[in-house]
Amino acid sequence: MKKTSTRLADGRELLYYDSRDDTVRDAVDRRTLPPVDTGPRPEIRHDPLLGDAVAVAAHRQDRTYRPPAGECPLCPSREGRLSEIPAADYDVVVFENRFPSLAGDSGRCEVVSFTSDHHASFADLGEERAALVLDAWTDRTAALAGLPQVEQVFCFENRGAEIGVTLGHPHGQIYAYPFVAPRVELMLRTGAAHRERTGRNLFDDVVARELAEGERIVLTTAHWVAFVPYAAHWPYEVHLHPRRRVPDLRALDAAAREEFPGIYLELLRRFDRIFGADTPPTPYVSAWHQAPFRAAGREDFALHLELFTIRRTPGKLKFLAGSESGMSVFINDVPPEAAAARLREAASE
Repeated sequence: MKKTSTRLADGRELLYYDSRDDTVRDAVDRRTLPPVDTGPRPEIRHDPLLGDAVAVAAHRQDRTYRPPAGECPLCPSREGRLSEIPAADYDVVVFENRFPSLAGDSGRCEVVSFTSDHHASFADLGEERAALVLDAWTDRTAALAGLPQVEQVFCFENRGAEIGVTLGHPHGQIYAYPFVAPRVELMLRTGAAHRERTGRNLFDDVVARELAEGERIVLTTAHWVAFVPYAAHWPYEVHLHPRRRVPDLRALDAAAREEFPGIYLELLRRFDRIFGADTPPTPYVSAWHQAPFRAAGREDFALHLELFTIRRTPGKLKFLAGSESGMSVFINDVPPEAAAARLREAASE
């Protein structure tokens, strides 16, 4: 992997990640943009009742919204159409979001473009490109861990208009939170209580149970385990764990890193098959859960990826209505065992 750092016209950082070490990246952003620090800044507010944090980012109302393919800001620049990416082609690019939810002392938001091909998806990538994306996620986790205001790094992809995606180009995001996200904080507390009660690691016990029972296992390799969790919240939800528990992406060993592209691409391709060939591509969220950098219990946390879709059947979505949105009590229409069976059936030939 070769990494090349440059700056966009408004001062934001952009990083090219290339598979070839001899790649030269010298294109200059020729746009005229105001400096990024002249507009309203995101603000973090804390809910006194729930104890969690809310980012107030009014400037995001003006962000680019579903532009036509010819005006996509993530496609390479060309004569007459300058984009966020100055180069005429690229492998993987990471850059500071022009409309961040978090910025400055409140953290940082980055965009990860997986390919220059506007009409592709992550599932269309080859293993070499998927490995390069993993390298980029890992490199950014390491870099953002060095910022004093950052407590946790969240790498994720939203795919599909049903999820709320505003750009059709295959891309993900990286959020560097200045706090521990509520869901991770809850996992840390639950894990600590489990350790106190049993003397064992909660994540290890969860994976061991799924392997022992077997009926919710979707896919396994020498270094990874993918399963539908026993109490899945979403109609089709898969958790992907490395067999050797590690706290974050930086700690994955070479063997697990080598195997990841194959198992992850297979999972994504199965997601696109579960509702049938005549159904549009499956909308999904793919989310890496990493240990916070300074939280108590970090050594007991397990890096894992959660992949889920809000589609419950062809033409029908799972909406977060009263119970889910009002009380955080999920009601799942698809039994986890049935979801796992369907995902096994959708295996590549």
